Amino acid sequence: MKTFLLIGLGRFGRHIAIKLNELNYQVMAVDKDEDKVNAILPFATNAQIGDSTSEEFLSAIGVRNFDVCIVAIGDNFQSSLETTSLLKELGAKKVVARAARDVQAKFLLRNGADEVVYPEKQMAVWTAIRYSSDHISDYIALGDDHAIFEVEVPDNWVGKTIGQLDVRKRYHVNVMAIKQNGKFAMTVITPDTCLPGNSTILVLGTQRDIQKCFHI
Repeated sequence: MKTFLLIGLGRFGRHIAIKLNELNYQVMAVDKDEDKVNAILPFATNAQIGDSTSEEFLSAIGVRNFDVCIVAIGDNFQSSLETTSLLKELGAKKVVARAARDVQAKFLLRNGADEVVYPEKQMAVWTAIRYSSDHISDYIALGDDHAIFEVEVPDNWVGKTIGQLDVRKRYHVNVMAIKQNGKFAMTVITPDTCLPGNSTILVLGTQRDIQKCFHI
């Protein structure tokens, strides 16, 4: 089971800690604000108050012992950059850092970050796509071009099989699963799978092909 070092317990960091706790992962949470540390205690395996820009403090934590170190500092980019750099210098296995802009991402990647996440930008993209059409229930980007969309089964697809529709050949998209009432009804899709009404399907493909197929 992976172990996580989470540095920065603002709203973003707090949500990460809560989700990792739900998934039963071990989390060491760190922030210089005592109130934030105390608030996260129910969701962390351990928590410490300290300055993550201090090499002595990070050394004492033992960053090499964690599978993933997440720098979720959002209110002070200088601290985020220094923390990221120190983590890598101290032998952190994998460092994931938060960025608000592309220029921040460049500096973070040059100074020790293995990966960068844009929580505000990613949520903005998800919100724009999710609510751009009444037929979209969910959306997951896969790289720059491909994505998974959860869309309503088109009326003219209801009662037909995947083989009859010849979805992959005609539309260049793959039907991955069927959901009814918000729950997965079928996750093994074959040419004989029949598409029911009042349901949604998860489809994988390029964003252009999916948008063309479902008139999004």
